[in-house]
Amino acid sequence: MGAEIAGTGRRLKLKLLAAAGGALLIAAAPAPSVAPASVETPSAHRVRAHVEFLADDLLEGRGTGSRGHEIAAAYVASQFRSMGLEPDGENGSWYQWVPMRRASLVAGKTSVSITVAGKTTPVSDTDIGVRPSLAEKVRAFDAGLVFVGYGISDPQLGMDDYRGLDVRGKIVVAFRGTPEGLPSDVAAHLGAYKGRMAAAKGAVGILEIGAQPGSNAAASNPQSLNSTDPITGWVDPSGKVSGSGLRATLVVSRPMAARMFEGAPKTLDAVRAEAAKKGARPKGFALVPTLSIKSETAWNDFRSPEVIGRLPGADPKLNAENVILMGHLDHLGVKASAAANDDRIYNGAIDNGAGVATLLEAARQFVDSGQKPRRSVLFIANTGEELGLLGADYYARHPTVPIDKIAAVVDLDMPIPLYDFTDVTAFGAEHSTVARDVAEAARSMNVTVGPDPMPAEAIFVRSDHYRFVERGVPAILLMTGYGNGGRAVWERWLTTVYHSPKDDLNQPIRWNALARYADLNYRISRTLADADARPRWYKGSYFGNLFAPAQPKADR
Repeated sequence: MGAEIAGTGRRLKLKLLAAAGGALLIAAAPAPSVAPASVETPSAHRVRAHVEFLADDLLEGRGTGSRGHEIAAAYVASQFRSMGLEPDGENGSWYQWVPMRRASLVAGKTSVSITVAGKTTPVSDTDIGVRPSLAEKVRAFDAGLVFVGYGISDPQLGMDDYRGLDVRGKIVVAFRGTPEGLPSDVAAHLGAYKGRMAAAKGAVGILEIGAQPGSNAAASNPQSLNSTDPITGWVDPSGKVSGSGLRATLVVSRPMAARMFEGAPKTLDAVRAEAAKKGARPKGFALVPTLSIKSETAWNDFRSPEVIGRLPGADPKLNAENVILMGHLDHLGVKASAAANDDRIYNGAIDNGAGVATLLEAARQFVDSGQKPRRSVLFIANTGEELGLLGADYYARHPTVPIDKIAAVVDLDMPIPLYDFTDVTAFGAEHSTVARDVAEAARSMNVTVGPDPMPAEAIFVRSDHYRFVERGVPAILLMTGYGNGGRAVWERWLTTVYHSPKDDLNQPIRWNALARYADLNYRISRTLADADARPRWYKGSYFGNLFAPAQPKADR
């Protein structure tokens, strides 16, 4: 899972990590000392074999765009072929190649100046940071500033911080976060969409500042003017790039945030004090300063594959519809800053070797059942999840089947097979009838479906499946639950292992538990594929109303 989770561990899907490369190791590493685990069933043997291959040091952490990831993709494709699945990638292949771009600021080629009341002064790189651009190698433009409150425009919620403001050609200055009182998943969605909302109103840039009195907009600039830290996105054949469509995203220091309000009707302290009042929604207004931005960005274009296998449906009336079962194959690669004797490889045994092993075993169960599903089933090993859900986003916007023929998506990301789970969590289940199919499949195995154990983290909107939700497709993320000691295991793992080289084959993985998890996902996918009716969004679901307003809705 490419996110960090807070509360029980760290915050999910907010920090995007670029995996460092490195030459593929030539000599095979010694076999790891795996803690004893009961291996009894053929299914347990198979999922273990998959994880042991995918998490081997030879694959060097499966970083997106690396040779190790492509070896992993070839492995998944060979498994699909051995089962008798059909390739559903480009030109009859197993792959949809995602064209990606890594963008970095060119050292010494970025400058920002601020003009207030006719006086222009340069701004240091400790006061304003500018992110690299995926769309423009050279940027040079001037833009005025407009304060837009929280920068939210959402008719469904009756919120429009842009009302009465002209932000065309301007850089909007917005409070980070959202007003209190919104459901956590809705708030997380709105926070992630602020750039798109600004672009839709004609803005050219966005600059977010802290809403609390005395808060610092950026304790340290993650993208300073001299930073070489890259950003990564996809670039489709037409030249369209992923992201908000804005020309500039900026961060500022606390003193510079205050300067943005020089000469304005209200000071920054005043609007922060207003925002701190219960139920208050500060109104926006034009700001006096103008920013002049000049910047050059260097690009490194590469590609990475989605691996796609298809099991055709048998029902002539339903086989044009598709159920997707997917999990991300990529991980974090090699740690560039490791000390000489430290483990440098992010093996990703659980994140997400375990999810891909589950995907492969569920596919095999479909084939071995001897009974074709009524709907077709697509099995997808995603790329670029750790860099910001890039592969899933690209596929959802460039699908190999019509998007309106995708009935449902089940995402397998980071099950924790370190205990004998008795329940699962289906993040997003409250929004669509996919929840009923999960519950039916779970009951058949005496597994319960528990409520979201960490609702404040809004996990529903922060994994690969959400890119399909944005295209109107009902989708869930399935994880092992908190029951039977699961909470303690989750919290310990997130605190000490998650996104570290410790996520390797030395963990006491319970292979029978992972095999059982694969069986559950097979049953969920089978239920979805064989149902008379495709899933529907529930009436009143914010996400169903937002992304699929014309689709028929179901009663809860």
